[in-house]
Amino acid sequence: MGSTMTSSFGIDFGTSNSTVAALDAAGEPQLVALEGDHVTLPSALFFDFESDEVRCGRDAIGHYMAGTEGRLMRALKSVLGSALMKETTRIKARRYAFPEIIGLFIAQLRSRTEVALGVPCEQAVVGRPVRFVDDDDAADAEAQAQLEQAFRDQGFAHVEFQFEPIAAALDYERGVEREELVLVADLGGGTSDFSVIRVSPDRRSKIDRAADILSTGGVHIGGTDFDRLLSMASVMPELGLGTETKDGKRHLPVAPYYNLSTWHRVNQLYTAQAQRELRETAREAEAAERVALMVELVEDRRGHALIGAVEDAKIALSQAPEVAFAFPVREDLLSARMSIEAFDDALGKAVAKLTGTVADVIASAGISRDTIDAVLLTGGSTQVPTVLAGLEAALPGAKLVRTDVFGSVGQGLALEARRRFGQS
Repeated sequence: MGSTMTSSFGIDFGTSNSTVAALDAAGEPQLVALEGDHVTLPSALFFDFESDEVRCGRDAIGHYMAGTEGRLMRALKSVLGSALMKETTRIKARRYAFPEIIGLFIAQLRSRTEVALGVPCEQAVVGRPVRFVDDDDAADAEAQAQLEQAFRDQGFAHVEFQFEPIAAALDYERGVEREELVLVADLGGGTSDFSVIRVSPDRRSKIDRAADILSTGGVHIGGTDFDRLLSMASVMPELGLGTETKDGKRHLPVAPYYNLSTWHRVNQLYTAQAQRELRETAREAEAAERVALMVELVEDRRGHALIGAVEDAKIALSQAPEVAFAFPVREDLLSARMSIEAFDDALGKAVAKLTGTVADVIASAGISRDTIDAVLLTGGSTQVPTVLAGLEAALPGAKLVRTDVFGSVGQGLALEARRRFGQS
């Protein structure tokens, strides 16, 4: 990145990936290289028990996948506004509060930005989903307050927030040639947000854009939910989900399978009590060999690696109708066949909720769907074919515009930082 004229930043702290952007000498937003040449930093921490280091981003995931002994934390954003924020988790010899863990990652965003640009990183417009927490305004407000405090604890003197889909619209607006009514669909790792916004060449120089934001709405569904749904539908049955006990009196408990399919819940299986309960389930299970394979997987702490493999399969299903899933567990192989049809079925309710939210946002704007000129797609989950098809069906007359799915929000937040803080 070239020289910058501003020490104000746009920060997109994402569930899966994070970015930082600043304005260059020409006033154009540019993403900061945060890990080597990469402008995205996976939102992951790895507590390396062998070196006693806290690793971040690709380095964190790489050491975990290589089998280094330690503790991986991903989807950190997902705990904001939840009960977990008031709890602690044991990592090696000490207990960490979740705000402290989030702070460790934010500290990395700040220090890497300062090293890359050579200027202080102390004021920022931070992106936030339209809803951190569905149907609970108090918890949603608490989530933003928790995130703001985490940034302030890491030395940010000035922190303001902007909705992530609005930031994406500000980035898109730089290239429009006429006025458009745009539905921004920002589908990230943890949330899906929608906004109806009026953009035009004349409006982009305005400081106050409140009148151009016709409506916003969001739902707590994202890419990590799609991973979980695919895992529960295709992989967890191979570990015993849906089977019965030997006496045929009950089905095996669902909770361990749910935890093993959910990024920020996997660690709950690694406690001594959880593993004792899982071994007892294996002894009682009719399909004992399947549950025994799950016990081995959990004992080896390979849960996050399993979800990562499911995520890779999800991505592969965007290009192929069927994927042969294979995941090694000690001397065995956890195998499953995944089809796009089965994935579509698994995502059915989630996609219906997304398209229902789209309809609500458009109705709240007081317009008909026929007046939407473009659907602006941002966020990695817009690449899932089932989701894309649902959006196309919901707005058949609008053009689909794909942005830089990982960078547009950060760049729009940098533009918003100029509006909020001025150029300095």
